[in-house]
Amino acid sequence: MNAADLAALETPLLLLDEARMQRNIARMQQRMDALGVRFRPHAKTSKCAAVVQRQIAAGAQGITVSTLKEAEQFFAAGIDDILYAVAIVPSKFDHALRLVRAGCRLTLLVESVAAAEQLAAHGRANGHRHRVLIEVDTDGHRSGIPPEDARLLAVAAALVDDGAELAGVLTHAGSSYSLNTPEALEAMAEQERAGCVRAAQRLRAAGHACPVVSVGSTPTALHARRLEGVTEVRAGVYVFFDLVMAGIGVCGVDEIALSVLATVIGHRPEAGWVITDAGWMAMSRDRGTARQAQDHGYGLVADVQGRAIAELSFGEANQEHGVLQWRGAAGAELERLFPLGSQLRIYPNHACATGAQHPAYQVLAADGTLACWPRFSGW
Repeated sequence: MNAADLAALETPLLLLDEARMQRNIARMQQRMDALGVRFRPHAKTSKCAAVVQRQIAAGAQGITVSTLKEAEQFFAAGIDDILYAVAIVPSKFDHALRLVRAGCRLTLLVESVAAAEQLAAHGRANGHRHRVLIEVDTDGHRSGIPPEDARLLAVAAALVDDGAELAGVLTHAGSSYSLNTPEALEAMAEQERAGCVRAAQRLRAAGHACPVVSVGSTPTALHARRLEGVTEVRAGVYVFFDLVMAGIGVCGVDEIALSVLATVIGHRPEAGWVITDAGWMAMSRDRGTARQAQDHGYGLVADVQGRAIAELSFGEANQEHGVLQWRGAAGAELERLFPLGSQLRIYPNHACATGAQHPAYQVLAADGTLACWPRFSGW
């Protein structure tokens, strides 16, 4: 690493370890290839064309997005097979149609009869058949229709229309984020698979085509033992990993590719504090590890080489100030250990939330050189 190059940068900034990211990309793609499924990564984590291009180069087919702005930006970057994996509402129908008419192969998501009917009516009125998946709830985590619910067939019936086309089913086992043993994660991966496949079976038995069976979260993707009946898997945070994923047990801290580079701006020796310029505006307010066995506060503090500093915790943050607490020997010379202007790296609780606070990545290559990759935000 060229420490002089880092020292010249204004902080706080988002630092991306390219070699770690590439290993994470290869690990996931190799697993999906071995399980015999198409991999459609979720681009909401990176919101960066350079990252997604590397995922596609490794073998990914299409991407998943969480906003139509993401769809727009990635389509402009040359990626045209896009799944918008948030239930669509009427105010966004026209935006989706504009993307399709520009050449984007956009798939939409619904979870209710009302949405299916309104989307089909919009398609009819505009001479277009929207390609649609039905969201299935396989774990009670968030939204979707349970596999055995009568509404599943009612939504499908509403999509048999000149204005819509039922393409399949989708689920996301978000409750996997609260698990922390291989056995529990394997069981959730199987629950996710079985529930989504069951929904597809019910639709086919009722006479509907259901070519797509889409599942996925980073924990379940990395713990699934079989994926019979599944056609594609989605996962996002795996590309960087974070402390929540490390707490679940799907990665080690040494696999986390994303950190915030911060600078020491002051000390409170009597309180055992080291003050940095990376407060909650740089890290986000996400405290996801607070519910895990190891609470990392606002992030895990490491030296500029990325080696964790066990004696420093990050328990307090103001908007632009990070307050690090020294837990080492009494009377430690904080100003000598962490002098004014020295740099620290802070691993994030949630890569998506921390990434959203920054306009770009400073990308650290294996040879120590730096590049800047822009990312976008908003809706």
